[in-house]
Amino acid sequence: MASVSYHIANLLEKMTSNDKDFRFMATNDLMTELQKDSIKLDDDSERKVVRMLLKLLEDKNGEVQNLAVKCLGPLVNKVKEFQVETIVDTLCSNMLSDKEQLRDISSIGLKTVIIELPPSSTALAASICKKITGRLTSAITKQEDMSVQLEALDILGDLLSRFGGLLISFHPTILQSLLPQLSSPRLAVRKRAIIAIGFLVMSCNNALFVELIDFLLSSLGKNSSTSTTRTYIQCVGAISRQAGHRFGWALDKIMPLIIKFCSLEDDELREYCLQAFESFVRRCPKEISPFVGDIIEICLKYICHDPNYNYDDGVEDADMDMDGEEEEEGEGSEEEYSDDDDMSWKVRRAAAKSLAAVIATRHEMLADFYRGVSPALIARFKEREENVKADIFQAYITLLRQTRPSVTADPNAMEQEEGPVLLLQGQIPAIVKAIHKQLKEKSVKTRQGCFSLLTELVMVMPGALRDHLPMLVPGIQYALGDKNSTSNMKIDTLAFLHCILSNHNPVVFHPFIKVFLPPIVHAVSDPFYKITSEALLVTQQLVKVIRPLDVDVKSTFDFKPYVKELYSCTLMRLKAADIDQEVKERAISCMGQMIRNLGDQLTTELRDCLPIFLDRLKNEITRLTTVKALTMIASSPLKIDLRAILTEGIPILASFLRKNQRALKLSTLACLDMLVKNWGSSLTPEMISDMMKEMPPLINENDLHVSQLTLNLLTSISRIHKGCMSAVPHEILPQILVLIQSPLLQGGALLALLDFFQAIVGLPSLGFRDLLQMLIKPIYVSASHQYTQGFSIHKQAFHSIAKCLAALTVMSPNEATNVVNQFISDVKNPKSTDSIRLFALLALGEIGKHLDLSGQSEIQDVILEAFTSQNEEVKSAASYALGNVSVGNLNKFLPFVLREIESQPKRQYLLLHSLKEIISCDSSSSSGVNTLKPYVQTIWSMLFTHCECPEEGTRNVVSECLGKLTLMDPASLLASLKQHLTSPSALTRSTVVTAVKFTISDQPQAIDSLLKDCIEEFLRTLQDGDLNVRRVALVTFNSAAHNKPVLIRDLLDKMLPDLYHETKVRKELIREVEMGPFKHTLDDGLDIRKAAFECMYTLLDSCLDRLDIFEFLNHVEDGLKDHYDIKMLTYLMLVRLSNLCPSAVLQRLDRLVEPLRATCTTKVKANSVKQEFEKQDELKRSAMRAVAALLAVPDADKSPQMNEFLSQIKSNPDLASMFESIQKDVMATPSDTVVMDTS
Repeated sequence: MASVSYHIANLLEKMTSNDKDFRFMATNDLMTELQKDSIKLDDDSERKVVRMLLKLLEDKNGEVQNLAVKCLGPLVNKVKEFQVETIVDTLCSNMLSDKEQLRDISSIGLKTVIIELPPSSTALAASICKKITGRLTSAITKQEDMSVQLEALDILGDLLSRFGGLLISFHPTILQSLLPQLSSPRLAVRKRAIIAIGFLVMSCNNALFVELIDFLLSSLGKNSSTSTTRTYIQCVGAISRQAGHRFGWALDKIMPLIIKFCSLEDDELREYCLQAFESFVRRCPKEISPFVGDIIEICLKYICHDPNYNYDDGVEDADMDMDGEEEEEGEGSEEEYSDDDDMSWKVRRAAAKSLAAVIATRHEMLADFYRGVSPALIARFKEREENVKADIFQAYITLLRQTRPSVTADPNAMEQEEGPVLLLQGQIPAIVKAIHKQLKEKSVKTRQGCFSLLTELVMVMPGALRDHLPMLVPGIQYALGDKNSTSNMKIDTLAFLHCILSNHNPVVFHPFIKVFLPPIVHAVSDPFYKITSEALLVTQQLVKVIRPLDVDVKSTFDFKPYVKELYSCTLMRLKAADIDQEVKERAISCMGQMIRNLGDQLTTELRDCLPIFLDRLKNEITRLTTVKALTMIASSPLKIDLRAILTEGIPILASFLRKNQRALKLSTLACLDMLVKNWGSSLTPEMISDMMKEMPPLINENDLHVSQLTLNLLTSISRIHKGCMSAVPHEILPQILVLIQSPLLQGGALLALLDFFQAIVGLPSLGFRDLLQMLIKPIYVSASHQYTQGFSIHKQAFHSIAKCLAALTVMSPNEATNVVNQFISDVKNPKSTDSIRLFALLALGEIGKHLDLSGQSEIQDVILEAFTSQNEEVKSAASYALGNVSVGNLNKFLPFVLREIESQPKRQYLLLHSLKEIISCDSSSSSGVNTLKPYVQTIWSMLFTHCECPEEGTRNVVSECLGKLTLMDPASLLASLKQHLTSPSALTRSTVVTAVKFTISDQPQAIDSLLKDCIEEFLRTLQDGDLNVRRVALVTFNSAAHNKPVLIRDLLDKMLPDLYHETKVRKELIREVEMGPFKHTLDDGLDIRKAAFECMYTLLDSCLDRLDIFEFLNHVEDGLKDHYDIKMLTYLMLVRLSNLCPSAVLQRLDRLVEPLRATCTTKVKANSVKQEFEKQDELKRSAMRAVAALLAVPDADKSPQMNEFLSQIKSNPDLASMFESIQKDVMATPSDTVVMDTS
């Protein structure tokens, strides 16, 4: 401490030196000291440092002054509060000084202090702010000197933007000092006053906000002078931009005034009016709705407002002239008409930006935009002012982007977007014609805008330019060949070229290859790496175009003349070692594509080229790209000869399998699999052995995708190199037998495992019996030592082993009879444990699905006997077995199952599950459907007799059977389902509506068009009198919204009121139940409310553009005050909404914060059970996640309610630590990953 004080005293002494260099160096050293976190000053040193720095602000040397100001920043955080007040007082007094230099330096000092004030120490910040504010407001109102006024306004703006919430008591005074400045004779003062007002409205209370708006309304109404009217409109725009969420209510009064001002002959005023429109449209989307038509009309009028220029002159002749002459004429006319005072371009630019805002926020008007706005924008592509033209292009790109998500999000959504897309298709010739002229412009910015627009067009409509290439090719040539083209111009052109080559039929480019090739080859050799990189990407695509192998294209194009040129330019880049990483990777990919598509023309060149791939394979940086390129070459239908590099390449590839890089492992496994399939005969046993050594560690449950690809590779090897499989029994099978018992094994990995077993059965030491014993060992060995009721392995493993066993049995049909007999006796044997019985039944089912077991006379009785087991899992397995065995011989077993369903009411649930298995298996293949068809009517009638079963579980199985049968014959069965909607029985109605849920899947199906026509009738049950019918209707609605939104998008206007109605708490459904001495409240409406809120969550993902988000938020708000389960759902929805529509959430922020605050401050009664505490804790965590999401909304931190709530959280240690950990989690994970599975 003493040494620090001594050092500081030493520096202070040097600061008084007459030599300016001493003063400068001493101040610089002080700055270095103050920036150290460890420094601590005693009171005396603090006082001296502060006094000295304030004195140095008046130093004669400017550099010393500047350094002294910079020192104030770190000093504020190091000294006590009263010293900061001294600094601020002195700076405020200096601001009123007569010396201009001192005033300037003091205002910089004040800004520095404001920026450095620690927001965490609110007491210090508040007291300093209050001190400054009083001085600033008096400086603004009383000061004659404009420069002081400007500085004071500037500092006040900074103060309000950082600490507006701490100055609430000063807000009225601040406003009173700012309003007169709006009519100041100096424009700079007005502008800064507007900025300060913008920051003020973020945090001021509602009464003051209303007062401000009323003042502006009355001032605009008077319209005393055009100059002040402009300022007031600018102010209105600024308020809307900064606090649009509070501004909506005033639009009804303000909009008519602004619309009126647009017609005045004043370009500056029009510009401000149009800017205000843009702000209203973006910040108050709901309240502006009635005026959108007027705004579009005004924008379309003023986007053409160019009184000083006549566009029509010479347009006809221009097309006849040469390009050069046309350019000269354009330039000449521009000079002739140039006018320094011409402000009309600003009006046009503001109109274009407003239109872009309307297009971006009004998805529902898309078709109208294509009818009215699109032709007007296309006509304005000829705009003479470069900046305005860029904004017009941007507006059109926004229109295309609005069309794009709805086209690509859902493959079936094309129908409902038919209107806009068809309208766009009709306008493509006009777009291309307008852009064709612009592509000849000298302006780089214009041409870049053209390519951006065309790229967006192709993304919306792949193939859109196929008939228009002749008009675009000269523009592309010019952009790539022009010596004056900038690097960015070339990169944008190449990116566009890549886009159109990828999104059009290759044949359409064949006439232009001769034109395209030279500039692309030249670009590959460009010295700038970004151009080279982009050009290689284009070259790779061009190779696919000149000789398409993958697409079913009848091409007669002669590609041979171009092969050598493409090859040599790529080879030059492939050989170079001293180039950028991106160029290296793209050169490898490009050459890979070239060898894949053109390798048969490059047989001699391959000798030089393939060894380069080996070198790249040995390099850690390029190995992944090279592996992918080799996979591409190996998969070529041209059968490219790779034998030259296999000897050296395979060991390198095998070594990659032990690297700790997942992407490399996956790519290498795919590459090796392709090499084994296509060049297996050329691989030596040593090569195979190298691969096999690396495989055992790859087969495990931690990464099922790697396991799947490893199994695929093993399967490929076992089919081609049977002799090399000796390592399988001892090294690989043990790993597989562990994997097979994993509860995670499913999908692709399980299918790969079945293929593998079928491929290896019959190899040495891998006979059917050997494999059978290995597979069943964990069940039978463990079971023999087992005396408990539990199972020997995980339930999922029984299914996996049974499937593997069935796969083996199918490959060895001679063994089938013995195996089946063994399993039947295991099921019958009273000494068998539940594990053995469960497995034997599942195995019978899996085998019976593939082989006809009707020859086993007692199989039906044995399975039915298992229905009486005490163990539920065994019963379920018996039901599964009966269903699957029936699939093997439907004619024998299905009538038996149907008879049993009728005659055995106690076993009905299990037998219906068997029937469900039969329908599921048979409906998945066309042969199965044909076999089942004769029985459909019988099954259908029988199912309807069980519709009214009081057991909901049984009704659900009936529904699933009905749904899956409907998919077989939708035309007649859907109509039959519809007839039952009018059934007097609520149970039948609920079964039918649930059946519809099982006809909806996320894949395109034949039933879709029929379902779209009639789903409204099924969903009308949302108005059913029965609570349960309404609940299942909501579940079906949710399923449609989740899996196939196109079915319900057009019905939302009718359906949403019914959906929202079900989110309300109904008092008549709440009842009290006496449980001994206690009364317990039961809410029968809770399930239906949960279903409604789940449905709302799904709609956010699939149909956001069809929702009135403010109406939606009203119901979310109600959910925040509901039951625990519903609160949890609505918190998730808030997180989603904050991400998807932040401006709407901001408008409702104050109302959303209150229920969250209530949850976070609720205390559980001290005598409550542990579960209550845990429940409340989880609720608080979810609420906090919602708060963190709300805070991420721009400007949410300016809300007084939100700030008050945050200070409440910080003052409570438990909540503060919880909130801190949640904020860290939020930073670590992107917000759009919050997804709730509502399928």
